[in-house]
Amino acid sequence: MSGELPADPQQPELLRVCRIGRAQGLKGEVTVRIFTDEPEERFAPGAELFNRDGSVTYTVERARTFKNRWYLKLEGVDDRNAAEELNGTVLYGEPWELEDDEFYPKDLVGLEARLKADGRVLGKVVDMIEGAQWLLKIRLAQPVGSETTALVPFVIDLVPDIDLEEGYLTIDPPGGLIPGV
Repeated sequence: MSGELPADPQQPELLRVCRIGRAQGLKGEVTVRIFTDEPEERFAPGAELFNRDGSVTYTVERARTFKNRWYLKLEGVDDRNAAEELNGTVLYGEPWELEDDEFYPKDLVGLEARLKADGRVLGKVVDMIEGAQWLLKIRLAQPVGSETTALVPFVIDLVPDIDLEEGYLTIDPPGGLIPGV
């Protein structure tokens, strides 16, 4: 561990990178479950990761993979006891600059959801739910019965168009996925 981030209310939102698991060996190495598409960059020696509020900085000393599992050695975590204390800690990283056609899942929250077939407004994206499959949680503009929200798997076949500048995305749902559609 190294220094702390300044208490800056303008600090950018941090993105979840990994969760620390069990200690590996006796010299402070830990296993991690990754939540990033680019672990080689996020875990490069000298890379900085943070706790949720950014008040504690963890600097990567080294990283390695073995059989599709990542192992990290963080500066200042030099023995098994220190590594075990970190079990369950979620580490975050600063967002990177993206290309024009790239976005973070959080960027979709607030977008209007339109049906691809006729352009009708379906509702508004109110959340992105992460799991084995990302899901869009859409608050329906016209609730159907007791259903006020719908969950749509975030895959290109169902969400073919995203226009961040115009503030909408299109949904092409199969019959029965969304009530009343």
